[in-house]
Amino acid sequence: MSDTREKILLTALRLFAQGGYEAVSTSMIAGELGMTKGALYKHYKNKQDILDSIMARMVEIDQELSKEHGIPIESYENAPATYQSVSAQEDLEFTKKYFRFWTQDEFGKNFRRMLTIEQFRNPQAKEMYGMIMGNGLFEYMTNMYREWMKEGVVKESNPQLLALEFCGIFQFLINLSDTSSDINQLENLLHTHLERSMQEHLIEGANNE
Repeated sequence: MSDTREKILLTALRLFAQGGYEAVSTSMIAGELGMTKGALYKHYKNKQDILDSIMARMVEIDQELSKEHGIPIESYENAPATYQSVSAQEDLEFTKKYFRFWTQDEFGKNFRRMLTIEQFRNPQAKEMYGMIMGNGLFEYMTNMYREWMKEGVVKESNPQLLALEFCGIFQFLINLSDTSSDINQLENLLHTHLERSMQEHLIEGANNE
């Protein structure tokens, strides 16, 4: 991606995160960059094309982060075997990395804020929000807890309740990051909770590496 195309994408995302997609025009995006609308249209066909590119970028980032930590990309129904190979420690490290992405990475922060606004009026944004911050995350963690129980790594319990606890705290701390002046403190709280949760739910002596 060219530097200009990248600047347009990131500037548009920042503006969408501030006022929502509908409130931002291509003229506003071009004006922020000191270029004409004609120059912008050389890189993107229209505003929807910019949004589509932002969405595609997020899918790429999600897949890259998942692959980096050995996290399944496909749904449990389509590839259950891939969930069996994920250790609790790998999932913990992935969670830490994703928290930093959503709270400290400029693309991550702005994308999350844009989705929070757009999920109520844009079907594309609603689906994406559900996949990465809603039902998708809840179902993933439910399936992971279920697999760890089968493997004798996690103590028998209700996997949905464990997933609910995880998602609730994860999402709450992310939301706090938008009004907190100390993101590191929130990150430390997450790490402390994750470590305590592992100690509480993992079976002592089980292989979770």
